[in-house]
Amino acid sequence: MELRQLEYFVAVTEEAGFTRAAARLHVAQPGVSAQIRQLERELGQPLFDRSARQVRLTEVGKAVLPYARAALAAVASARLVVDEMTGLLRGHVVMGAVSAPSVLDLPGLLADFHERHPAVEISLQESDPESLIEAVRAGRMDLGLIGIGSSVPPGLDAQVVVDQALVAAVGLTHDLAVKPAVTLPELADRALICLPRGTGLRAALDEACAAAGFTPHVAFEASEPYVLGQLAAKGLGLAVLPESAVAAAKDDLHVLEITEPRLRGRMALVWRATGPSGPAARAFIDHARRRLPDFS
Repeated sequence: MELRQLEYFVAVTEEAGFTRAAARLHVAQPGVSAQIRQLERELGQPLFDRSARQVRLTEVGKAVLPYARAALAAVASARLVVDEMTGLLRGHVVMGAVSAPSVLDLPGLLADFHERHPAVEISLQESDPESLIEAVRAGRMDLGLIGIGSSVPPGLDAQVVVDQALVAAVGLTHDLAVKPAVTLPELADRALICLPRGTGLRAALDEACAAAGFTPHVAFEASEPYVLGQLAAKGLGLAVLPESAVAAAKDDLHVLEITEPRLRGRMALVWRATGPSGPAARAFIDHARRRLPDFS
C-alpha cells in the first residue's frame, strides 16, 4: 500500500468521480483508476460502487476513508515538523480583506512575509464582510481585515490596527460650510458620502446612527477616501472621512467635527479564536500582528 494510492482514494471520494479527481491531482484519469484497482486488490475488497452514475463508497470504503485521511495528515504533519526545525516553512495562507487603507501598507506586509518565507504561497482575496467572517471561522481564510464596531464577531480573535477620529467634509457652497461642527442627529436627513460596508468608518457610522434611532441615507459610496472628498466638493453630499484623510484638505472642502457622539473608525485583523490551522498560518498571523499597529 502506497501513500499515492491513499491520496487518490481520498481525492476520488471527495470529488465523487475519477475524472474530477484526476483533474484535481493533475494526472491522467487511467492512472487514478489503476492505482485504485491496485489498492482494492491489496485490501481484497472493492472501495467504490461503480454501478451507479455517480461513484460512491462501499461500506468497506467508508470504513477505510478516515484511516486514509489520518495517514495523509500524519505524513503532512511530519513534513511540517521537519520544515519548521530546518527553518523552511511551506504551505499556503489566505488573507481576506474588505478594503485595505493605505496607512497599513498591506503590499509591504505581504512582500516582507514572502521574503522571509518564500516557500509559502500567499493568496489575498477581496470579500464582503459576512462572507469574510464566515470564511475565517470555517478555516477557509487564515486572516481577515475588516471594519468593526464596539465588539469582535463571535468565534474570532482580533487586533485593532486602525483607530481614527471621523470628521465631516462638505463643499464650500454647502449650507453647513459656515459651521465648525455637526452633531450626529443632524446627519439623519442628509445625503451622505462614505466608505462601503465592512470598513471601520462605515461600521462606526452605522452603529452610531442605529443607537441614535435612524438609518443613514448613504447617497454615494467609494473605497478611497480622497474620492469621497472629491464628491463632497462637487456638492453631492456630506462626506464622512477619517481625520487623516483631511489633514491636508484642499481649498474646496470645509471640514467639520462630528459631535454628540464623537465617532471613531476602527479596522481589525481577525483570526479564528481556536487558533491557526498550521505552522504557515501561525507564522503569517504572527508576522501581520507584529508588522501592523495595535490599538486593541
